[in-house]
Amino acid sequence: MHELMREKQLATLVTMSSHGLNANHIPMHLAAEPAPFGTLRGHVARANPMWRDFQTDIEALAIFHGPDAYITPSWYATKQETGKVVPTWNYAVVHAHGTLRVIDDALWIREQLEALTDHNEAQFAKPWAVSDAPREFTEKLIEAVVGIEIVITSLSGKWKVSQNQPPRNQTSVFEGLSGTHDARTMATLVHARMQKQD
Repeated sequence: MHELMREKQLATLVTMSSHGLNANHIPMHLAAEPAPFGTLRGHVARANPMWRDFQTDIEALAIFHGPDAYITPSWYATKQETGKVVPTWNYAVVHAHGTLRVIDDALWIREQLEALTDHNEAQFAKPWAVSDAPREFTEKLIEAVVGIEIVITSLSGKWKVSQNQPPRNQTSVFEGLSGTHDARTMATLVHARMQKQD
């Protein structure tokens, strides 16, 4: 679950506001401590009312969406045998629950931005760092955001990757998934599940 959260950092953060449920899409950086679930850290624009209007007595929910793909029944090997097949959707998702805390501290926000940036820039040959920009420029931008943190109290995930299908259908789904990046990633998950069954 942590691996998916680190790879797909844009979380749908759901909070309860004075007007009902509120959803924001926020990159969240996962820190491993405290065990066993870790802590999520991010930031929102100061102009976003979410950081001022949320119920502190109700846990927030951060949803991390992994790859997903439509699965056509035409791929199933058993379609030819029985015809008893229907379409479905494969996906991987993680739900992280915890109490939302607002942090209005420039040093904390800078450290959070540096951690988030360093994590995402690591894949590039010449990684950019927050310190590459003029400090007075970043300080002004930092003033325009507010930090948020969620110590995760519970974590649940679901991988629906054709594990309910017989091996020959899993193989045909793996072969059928092609084209988009998410479909190829789902094909990899289906293949990994097949390998675990061997």
